[in-house]
Amino acid sequence: MATLYLSLGTNLGDRRSNLDCALELIAGQVGTVVRASDIIETEPWGFASGNGFLNMAVKVETELTPLEALHATQAIERQLGRTEKTVNGQYRDRLIDIDLLMYDDVVMNTPELTLPHPLMRKRQFVMRPLEQIAPELVNS
Repeated sequence: MATLYLSLGTNLGDRRSNLDCALELIAGQVGTVVRASDIIETEPWGFASGNGFLNMAVKVETELTPLEALHATQAIERQLGRTEKTVNGQYRDRLIDIDLLMYDDVVMNTPELTLPHPLMRKRQFVMRPLEQIAPELVNS
């Protein structure tokens, strides 16, 4: 089993329900959700919107490889209605966003996936929830 940390965010529709549905699907398709942070409300990052975000982090025990986990979380995003991913750094409103933050001690940099997530330490909406469930990772 591997330990996977995910960041979840939503700023459209019933945001709390979006997160609840994502957690349920993660538990069914990715692995066991071992810990979940509190949900925090944040302003959009990297783009202007009148819709605030709800964000959280989760720790998952999984048997999936990093790329399998990426594909599974992308499928969950599509199941929940997300039709577009960020392209060329152009962020926009979204029903759900699930980012892989870390997978055990794996370091990888491919066109499809970079681990640890390259922007996570610049994003307080990622680091604050992550610190709740894994302070040893944030403060190291």
